[in-house]
Amino acid sequence: MIDHPETKYRPFPPVHLPGRQWPTRTIARAPVWLSTDLRDGNQALFEPMNRDRKLRLFDELVRLGFKGIEVGFPAASRTDFDIVRHLVDQRRIPDDVTPMVITQLREDLIRETVRSIRGARRAIVHFYNAIASAWRRVVFGMSVPEIRRMVEHHVRLLRTLTDDCPETEWVLQYSPETFCMAELEVSLQMCNTAIRAWDAGPGRPVIINLPTTVEVATPNVFADQIEWMNGRIERREHVVLSVHPHNDRGTGVACAEQALLAGAERVEGCLFGNGERSGNLDLVTLALNLYTQGIHPGLDFSDIAAVARVAEECTALPIHPRHPYVGDLVFTAFSGSHQDAIAKGFAARSEGDFWEVPYLPIDPHDLGRTYDSIVRVNSQSGKGGIAFLLQRDRGVVMPRRMQVEFGAIVQKHADASETELGSDELWALFSRTYLAPTAEGGSLVYRGHRLFDAEAGQGIELEVADGTGRVRRLCGTGNGPIAATVDALGVPLRIDGYEERSLGAGADAQAFAVVEAALPGVPGTRYGAGRHANIVVASILAVLSAAARFASSTEAAAV
Repeated sequence: MIDHPETKYRPFPPVHLPGRQWPTRTIARAPVWLSTDLRDGNQALFEPMNRDRKLRLFDELVRLGFKGIEVGFPAASRTDFDIVRHLVDQRRIPDDVTPMVITQLREDLIRETVRSIRGARRAIVHFYNAIASAWRRVVFGMSVPEIRRMVEHHVRLLRTLTDDCPETEWVLQYSPETFCMAELEVSLQMCNTAIRAWDAGPGRPVIINLPTTVEVATPNVFADQIEWMNGRIERREHVVLSVHPHNDRGTGVACAEQALLAGAERVEGCLFGNGERSGNLDLVTLALNLYTQGIHPGLDFSDIAAVARVAEECTALPIHPRHPYVGDLVFTAFSGSHQDAIAKGFAARSEGDFWEVPYLPIDPHDLGRTYDSIVRVNSQSGKGGIAFLLQRDRGVVMPRRMQVEFGAIVQKHADASETELGSDELWALFSRTYLAPTAEGGSLVYRGHRLFDAEAGQGIELEVADGTGRVRRLCGTGNGPIAATVDALGVPLRIDGYEERSLGAGADAQAFAVVEAALPGVPGTRYGAGRHANIVVASILAVLSAAARFASSTEAAAV
């Protein structure tokens, strides 16, 4: 960094706008959408799209519901010209979709542009020229009056050319490029010149498109600029006020949202923010931001992953895993506190409720995403997320203190492996910890039992095998099967808690039993778990599991 950057950079001046209205407004409806993926987005690619990829992306934009699509710069590219003619001649443009073509203010380019799109049912011709002081002085060497006369001359030419093609409904779009850096009086003069030269009125609409060509100020300044223009543009009832934000400061979406508050009715941008430098306005993010506020955008992102794949394949640009709404990790929580809150949010929600799940601003199902990746486990995860995954994927509901115990086991494992644990790995670790001690090869393998009546209430004959395979027959009594099992083992195990649940539903459902046990002289408690078609067997397995876990921990401590 330069030691004294204030000597090199100066803040952008605020707009004098007493009584500004936009800060107190709310967005009530979706804007008119214009995708510029095939033009602005295309020119920003390492390798611009070929004909097949452009046509595929055009078809995808139509499927998503875009009614305005900038299809290219036909006077500057033979590929673009041929694609535009193909779309028109093959009638691939639906009647409710309006194509837009862009050109600079040069007579030969304007004539070629009109030739490329003539015959379409409706078409927008997009004129643009840079008007800010630095461009006037450094790039063009032109005065404000000279630029105004240039705008007037070329708009009149377009009017003449399009009047000769009455089979097409023509719309002028004028963009004072570098608007966000230009003096507002100069911007207004250029826009009103274009409106007059086009003779905007009934049946002759005009779009005034105000871009943040390069972001140089905070979004509120752009909103002020839009509100200032909105109140001064001539023939306002025949003008559609549009914005085209770029993202140099990372605030393209904020600029668009605040511009809508300030009077803009239409927005231009690209899917997932593709575009020059830091990109254009991200249309997906803006649309889904509106959706989370109860405003349907009129675009179909119900299968967001499929849209992403088409965009990636056509542009050869990957989408970042943290990209809002579509990234592979945006609905994933690794943090323990986040996982716990999400799990509680799902548990508290009823069908038909407004969406209110902590840390999830939108229901992933609305975007065609599943809940599978919402909670992922690594060394930063907590008991809530672990419990959520086991309950969701295996039907296992752990008591609260068991969640704490198993959470510590998972964290230790994740620290050692330095990797993320998937749902299957988590279940395997749970099974090794709680179910394996009583399974084949475990330290207390259940072989069978017989219950009988006893003076104490319940007697049991229990057959178990130890880790060497040696079978032992044990006998015990107590006030129930669990107490009788503890007595049969001959260890001073104390059962502090017992829970039973069903894994699944129907005739094939298994019983799942959990015990919390303590052993005199050993700090803390241990949990044991068992599952079986018979609830009594599941309970016996849970006691054997806890006893085996105490035995292994005390042996390890002795070593």
